[in-house]
Parts: sequence; C-alpha cells; structure tokens
Amino acid sequence: MYAVSELVADLDRLGVRPGETLLVQASLRAVGPVADGVHGVVRALRGALGADGTLVVYTATPENSRTSSYYRAAVAGLTPAQLREHHDRMPAWDAADTPASPTMGRLAEEVRLLPGARRSGHPQTSFTAIGPRAGELTGRHPWHSHLGEDSPAHRLYEGGARCLMIGVPVWCCTPLHLLEYWQPDREEQQYRCVVRTPDGGREWRSFTGTRLHDEHFPEMGEVLAAGLPELIATGPVGDARCHLMPIREAVDLADKWYRNRQS
Repeated sequence: MYAVSELVADLDRLGVRPGETLLVQASLRAVGPVADGVHGVVRALRGALGADGTLVVYTATPENSRTSSYYRAAVAGLTPAQLREHHDRMPAWDAADTPASPTMGRLAEEVRLLPGARRSGHPQTSFTAIGPRAGELTGRHPWHSHLGEDSPAHRLYEGGARCLMIGVPVWCCTPLHLLEYWQPDREEQQYRCVVRTPDGGREWRSFTGTRLHDEHFPEMGEVLAAGLPELIATGPVGDARCHLMPIREAVDLADKWYRNRQS
C-alpha cells in the first residue's frame, strides 16, 4: 500500500510544480492501493501543488443530455411509456448537489466535495477547482460553450495550465475539444437537459451548442506523443503510468493536425 508521501514523491519526480494549475484526469484503480484510498490521492495531489497551486477536475454529467452516447445507451429499446418514465427519473442537475458522473471517476467526485471547492455552472460539462484560481476558472460557464472559449477549458488553455493523466492516455485530456470550436465548418446542434429550479422543482431546458466528437481522439493521442516528446513527461504515480502535458501546446498541435486531416 502506497503512503501519501510516496505519491507526493512520485508527483515531484514526474514534474508537478508547487503553485501551478493542474487538471487531473485519473483512473484510481491504476494507481493501486493507497493509504486512505481516494482521500490519500487527493492529499498527495494537493501536497505536490502546495498552498499556491490549484487542482482542477472534470465533474461532467453527460447522462443529462438527450444527445449523449450515455443517454442513448440507457434508453435503447425502451417503449414510449418506459422512455417517459426514464425521463421522470432523471435527476435534475444542481451545481451544489449533483454528483459527477461515475464515468468521470471517483477522484473527480472527491474533489467536488472538498470544502471550498468551486464548480462551474454547466449541467453537462462542469469543472471543479480548489485553490487560488478556482473562482477565476469556474466563475463563468455559459451553456452554449460546453468546452469552448467561454468555458473553464479555455481558461486552462490561456492560463498555462497542464493536464496530468493518471493511468489514462494523453488523448483523454478534455480541453483538446477546444479545437472543434476553432473549425470553420463546426456543426451546431440542440441540447436538452433537466435542471433543478430555485424552488426545488424540475425543468427541462433546451439550448444550442457546438456538436462535439471524440472518435478522432485516439489517433490524435499518437500525434501528441510524437509531436511533443520533450514536453510530455511520462512516469509512475503508484502503479499507474502517467502523462504530464501542457494544455496550450497540446491543443495547438492537435488543432493543426485536425485541420490538415480535414483538408
């Protein structure tokens, strides 16, 4: 079983710097057994970042979207009556109380629950942060900009943040979706979700945003690994193989590759 101090040492060797802003996307199972479990991993990350660092996680709820693959899988084969029942059971999203999707991993939810953590107000693609930059990163997140230029993803890009992938490949870095907002032929689509109203009720709302794709991400990961060999640090944290990558340089390279691929 790994002690918290051992994980802090691993993070230091990998290159995590005190005072930086770090987006972490993780598979805790890959890390192996840790003293105090997920709480120990969070303590290690905050210990490596120090009091001046900001820890960021992706606390999305993709099930709360009638266009997501998670929603489509859940409703596949339902009769009209069963579909209405499913919609009635869908939890209404509330920034303060709605857990991150289980697909985001336990680390994301643990950070969301920390005293002082701040969560952005998007019912499908929220981010949560804790540290000096938390308010700046999460304070504005209009619904039309899931992962676009008015979202925390772009503030991470602009602010020189890095992404740490613990036990997951480099293409899992969520801000890579930024490149889709920069394409001249980007597609728009209508999104629909259920949210909690101020009086505690439920309300379905629709809005328009950029249609997001991820089928190209695995191939894009190979491009990043080949194109940024000196900027992507790779090493262990516990048992997990990890990658530490600058978000701006990764998105810029991915955008260039994507445009060439499209043409």
